[in-house]
Amino acid sequence: MDPLFDLFSSLVNVIWSLLDVVVNLVRVILPWLPLLAWVGFWTFAVNWAKTLPILRRGGFIGVLLLMFVAVLVWAAVAPPENGKHLMLGLSVSNHAGKFIYVTMLTCIALLCASAQLSGSFGRLVEFPEEPSADDQGHEHDDTHGGHDHSHDVAHAH
Repeated sequence: MDPLFDLFSSLVNVIWSLLDVVVNLVRVILPWLPLLAWVGFWTFAVNWAKTLPILRRGGFIGVLLLMFVAVLVWAAVAPPENGKHLMLGLSVSNHAGKFIYVTMLTCIALLCASAQLSGSFGRLVEFPEEPSADDQGHEHDDTHGGHDHSHDVAHAH
């Protein structure tokens, strides 16, 4: 009976160890979850093949304006505790720090676009084509209730 008890005790220890691994993994991943969600969204949810031509035709101005508004709002809503951000040993003001953060997030989004357009994700980022107007049930029926008329002849019903 002693070996059976040792086996059961070892299985319980393995389960507790696996639980510890999962808890520690969650502790490591949890602070990075917003950034992982950001990368996941810009990589897998945005069709960059359609978005990039819009940005090239002038949509980047809208992106720059959104970045500017995000910096202003974020700086007003969440100022740093000491009034300055510490970045790589430098003391940066509130607005400059938020500008750096927003610029980094935008660059990460554009890097996701580059990775998607390079084809490195393969079939994970294939987007179905949007149906055309003919596929949405808006076809014109020329039969008019079963009898055919050509459009050259005036309809005299």
